Amino acid sequence: MKIAIIGTGNLGQSIAKGLITNNAITTLYLTKRHVDSIAAFKGYKNVTLTSNNIEAVKSSDILIFAVQPAHFEAILKVVAPVLNENHVLISTITGFSISKIEDIVGQDQFVIRAMPNTAIAVGKSMTCLCCNENGNKRIKIAEAIFNRLGTSISIPEDQMQAATVVCASGIAFWMRLIRATTQAAIQLGFEASEAQELAMHTCEGAANLLITTGNHPEQEIDKVTTP
Repeated sequence: MKIAIIGTGNLGQSIAKGLITNNAITTLYLTKRHVDSIAAFKGYKNVTLTSNNIEAVKSSDILIFAVQPAHFEAILKVVAPVLNENHVLISTITGFSISKIEDIVGQDQFVIRAMPNTAIAVGKSMTCLCCNENGNKRIKIAEAIFNRLGTSISIPEDQMQAATVVCASGIAFWMRLIRATTQAAIQLGFEASEAQELAMHTCEGAANLLITTGNHPEQEIDKVTTP
């Protein structure tokens, strides 16, 4: 796959690391206004760093936009004239609808929105995807990319805001649960480092039980609670 990540900030870098680690690229262009900040990617084979978005778009088939929301519209308008019928556009920009993207690039483009969470940095993101009518023809490409960085699910666009709460912002809820469990363990006499390890791995174990068995949470609760 010839991929360009337009806007290689924290999210863009996490996506890039996942793609490189999983050998998911033929070529990879990473764009940033100041490329010195992504110099760590220089040594990778078939990876090009550039501040020129036009160059990256012309040299790639799949365009992953990970820019700041305030800059997205302007960047789309700059690259729109060089888009061709084969380009797949994947936007990770919160609150920027498919219809807004189509207003700039046209309805004939393959347009996909992706909503990952911060666990993408360790290859464990729960990413929600939606697309325009044409994008249905290329949604498998987006699934292949984000399944290398965790798990993906396709949903209607009108559920993307809810997905932000459950998956993207929602990861903070689980962090708070781990923090609260850690604090409780400390109060029970454990050292802070031990307490956090207990909390983290118990949370991980609970999730893996459901993932592996396919059971409802209540089934697992019944195994450890007394009537």
